[in-house]
Amino acid sequence: MKTYTGIDVSEYQGTIDWKKIKNDGKDFAIIRCGYGRFPDQIDSKFEENYREAKKAGINVGTYLFSYATSVQQAQAEAKNMLGFIKGKQFEYPVVYDVETNAHKKLGKKALSENVRAFCETVEDAGYYVSIYANLDFLNNFLEKSVTQRYDIWLAQWAKKPTYKGKYGMWQYSASGRLPGTSTAVDLDMAYKDYPSIMRKNGLNGFKKESVIRKKNILWK
Repeated sequence: MKTYTGIDVSEYQGTIDWKKIKNDGKDFAIIRCGYGRFPDQIDSKFEENYREAKKAGINVGTYLFSYATSVQQAQAEAKNMLGFIKGKQFEYPVVYDVETNAHKKLGKKALSENVRAFCETVEDAGYYVSIYANLDFLNNFLEKSVTQRYDIWLAQWAKKPTYKGKYGMWQYSASGRLPGTSTAVDLDMAYKDYPSIMRKNGLNGFKKESVIRKKNILWK
């Protein structure tokens, strides 16, 4: 099985030299677009990181850090994220990051309802949605109806993942040191050819590849 290597970043990494990241062999980057449900909670480096990563030839996904404690707030976060990413193309998933103690206090049923509400809203807008969560959350705080329905980005800082469910990406370290960054950076593996999925199905801002192919055939 082919794997792809990447990083995930936010404004906390400061200014990144994306050409050096590309030269280091990284295939993709998941870039934080923001957090919460208000428009002023955009990540201050999102636009720059998106632009420069694309310019360097790195495939890009994005994530939103959640604080939602109700279905209404989760839906508001989804709409906020859609505003942040409007007009952009992402070869990798659009991700909902759930990891706070406030989420745990909700319990499995309520948190699952929140995550489902977010994912449905984003998916209905034409995006391939994924859920970022650690092993504890996946095993104990999210219902199988959610973890089996949506793509998973597993956070488990270990030599090998031990999650028994299916997942498309694995964040295996939070202490990577790479040329092009002045701080520690999260390191990731992907197990799917996400760019092909997005283009083939017309997701994340892409038009369906099949239409393009038909046009090419007509011109031959």
